[in-house]
Amino acid sequence: PAGGAAGGGAFPGLLPWPKVDFEKFGPVERKDLSRIKKISGANLHRNWVTIPHVTNHDDADITELEAFRVQLNKENEKSGIKVTMLAFMIKATVAALKKFPEFNASLDGDTLVLKNYFHIGFAADTPNGLVVPVIRDCDKKGIFQISQEMSELAKKARDGKLGPADMTGGCFSISSLGGIGGTYFTPIINAPEVAIMGVCKSQTRPVWDGKQFAPRLILPLSLSWDHRVIDGAAAARFNVYFASLLADFRRIAL
Repeated sequence: PAGGAAGGGAFPGLLPWPKVDFEKFGPVERKDLSRIKKISGANLHRNWVTIPHVTNHDDADITELEAFRVQLNKENEKSGIKVTMLAFMIKATVAALKKFPEFNASLDGDTLVLKNYFHIGFAADTPNGLVVPVIRDCDKKGIFQISQEMSELAKKARDGKLGPADMTGGCFSISSLGGIGGTYFTPIINAPEVAIMGVCKSQTRPVWDGKQFAPRLILPLSLSWDHRVIDGAAAARFNVYFASLLADFRRIAL
């Protein structure tokens, strides 16, 4: 089977996956993998087994930013553009990549290619599987333009109309499970990128402010990075800086 071939081919010398007659245990049905899942599955498998992944977890206080986002959407309701938290995260990512350029890089053999452009991918869930559309030149675009382009690309993804140009050239990806749930996870790096940010559903938690506990909206962050390029201290600093931008978005102007 395909699973056996993949298991043996990826690690020469290891036994292939054994064939299993599932029907003998009970009724089953067989369903072909979608074209997207076949392609993405092969890429994810390659990335997982060839890149030394490490994941750092952290939290971002987005209490004020969420209030600002809601206010923006009320003020601009007639525009038809809905600003999501992901748009703010994309702008924060650009600022973090500028501060930590090794995260905006790719390996070319023994050479590190540092990029001077900022194309950010975001994972989009579709009926046929996961795709990662890319928004280009995010450093030159505002929150509303990013939100609009993200909405248009997400619709193209759901309709199965994304082209290769829509999904290539990314510098860094964000995988958001915020609309579903969870706390933390370990996103797989979207090679040839060297890092990916995973975010889960924000939760209101009691946070000590020095005098008392106060309710704060906390966003869980999970940064996976390539240990061939990035070390743990840099990853921790990236997360801390990224979280500080979301906690006080005025820092983006500094």
